[in-house]
Amino acid sequence: MTLIDDVCAFVKGYYNAEAPPLRDARIIAMDSSKVVMKTLGSLGAEVHKPSENTYSTYFSFGWKGETREEHWKRIKRGLDHWGPAGGPSLILDGGGEATLFILEGVKAEKAFADTGQLPDPSSTDDADLKIILSMIRDGLNTDPKRYHKMKDGLVGVCVATIEGVKRLVQLQANGTLLFPAIYVTGSKFISSLYGCCYSLFDGIKRATNMLIPGKKAIVCGYDEGSEGCAIVLEQAGADVSVYTVDPNHALQADLRGFHVIKTLDDVVSSEADIFVTNMNKDNMDVVKHVKRMKNKAIIYHMDPILDYAGVQQCFSGMQRTIVNPQIDKWVCPETKSSVTVLKNTGCPADLMSSWSFASLVVAVLELWGKRGTDKYENKVYDLPEHLEAKVSAFHFLPKLIKTKKETNSQAGQVFVPKEGQGNNVFPMSAEPNNCKTSAKIREILAMGLKACGLFGIAALGLINGAEVSFSKPTVCVELPSITIWGN
Repeated sequence: MTLIDDVCAFVKGYYNAEAPPLRDARIIAMDSSKVVMKTLGSLGAEVHKPSENTYSTYFSFGWKGETREEHWKRIKRGLDHWGPAGGPSLILDGGGEATLFILEGVKAEKAFADTGQLPDPSSTDDADLKIILSMIRDGLNTDPKRYHKMKDGLVGVCVATIEGVKRLVQLQANGTLLFPAIYVTGSKFISSLYGCCYSLFDGIKRATNMLIPGKKAIVCGYDEGSEGCAIVLEQAGADVSVYTVDPNHALQADLRGFHVIKTLDDVVSSEADIFVTNMNKDNMDVVKHVKRMKNKAIIYHMDPILDYAGVQQCFSGMQRTIVNPQIDKWVCPETKSSVTVLKNTGCPADLMSSWSFASLVVAVLELWGKRGTDKYENKVYDLPEHLEAKVSAFHFLPKLIKTKKETNSQAGQVFVPKEGQGNNVFPMSAEPNNCKTSAKIREILAMGLKACGLFGIAALGLINGAEVSFSKPTVCVELPSITIWGN
C-alpha cells in the first residue's frame, strides 16, 4: 500500500461515525484525485467533478487538446448539476475558476436587475472572462437569479494552487468574495521542498542527460514553489540567479544568498542553461527571449499548459517536435539552435499527493462543520494551524504504527490534535502503565534540571560561598550571597 492509501484509511477511521459528518453536502471537486472524491463520498457527501482546472497537475478528468471553451462549458455543466433550484454547497476549486464563474454571474445578475444591461464579452481582453460572460449572458433571460441562489447555498471554497489563491485574494481585496475560502496548500515546507523541486528534477532527467553542476540557472519569481526550485538547483551545484520585479521577493532571495536580476536581457543569449518559470503569468516573460537562448537551453514551467495570450507567438517560425506530452523541442531554423520546453510532470513525491488529499478533506470538514457560525468570514484563510497539525498527524501516525509492533496496551494511544489542544502528535496515554516508574523518571528529570541550573550559575561566577547538600531526591543550595551583574 502507498502512503496515500494508509492516510486515506486512517482518515476514514478517525471520522467514522454513525452519522456521516458530510451528510447532505454537495461538493464540486475541480482539483481532486479519485481518492479524495471517494473519501468525501464515504463521509456522506455527494461529489461531482465537472472538469480539471487549468493549473492542475492531475489531468485525470480532462483530455489532451481540450479547448478553453470546452473547459468552461464543463464547469458550467458542473455548477448546473443539481438543477435550476440547486447548486454546490462546497467547492474544491484548484484555480478559483468555479468561484470566479459564480461571482461573475452574481455581478451580471445584479446589473441586469438594476439596469437591464446584459454582460458584454467584448468589454474585456481576458480570454477566459470573455467565455464566462458569454455563457452568463445566454442564461440571464431564462433564470435571472440563478447565481444568486447558488451563492446563497454555498458554505465555502477550498483552493489548492498559487494562482487560485491569488485570484481569490484579489476578489477579497475588491470586496467581491461572498463566502469563506481556505488555501489548503499554504504549507511552505510541503509545497516548496517536497513539491516543485522534485517535479523539476524529474522533468530534467526525463528529457535530457544534462549535468546540473556548473550550469547557469534562472529562476523566475520567488514564491514558495520557485524558492524550492532555487534551493535544490543550488544544492545540485548550479549557479542560480533569481529574476523578480517584486521587491519583497527580491529581498527574500537576496537574504537567502541568491543573485537577484531585474532584467533577462544580459543573461539569456550567452549565459543561462536552465530557466524555471512559476505559475504567475507575469513571470512568463522568459519565453519572449526564446529565440535568443543558447543552444540546448531548457525552459521548465510549473504550469502544465503554455497557452497564455501572446506566448505562442514567441515560438512562431520555430520548428516544434513533440517528444512526449510533457516535453517539446523547438528548433530555430536560422541558427539551428534548440530549446527544450518541459511541462510540469506533477509531483512524484508520494507525500505531496497524500498531503494535498488530507488537507482538502479536513478543510472541507472544517467549513461544513462550522457552517452557520461566525468563525469564518468572507475571507481567504491559510489552513488553520490545528488542521495542519491534524494533517501531519494523519501522516505520522500510520508510520509509527508500522514501525512499532502495536500491543493491546498501546492500542488507542494515538492522539490526533483538535482545536485548542496544541500540536502534540505523538502517542499519548491517559493512564501510564507503570505510574511508579513515571514518578521516578519525573524525580530524576527534576534533579537533572536543578543540577544543570546550579552548575550553570557556578560556571558564570555568580555564586559566592554557596553550600550544596544532596538529600535524595532533592537538592538543597544555601546561597549566603549572590552577586548579580548588570544594572
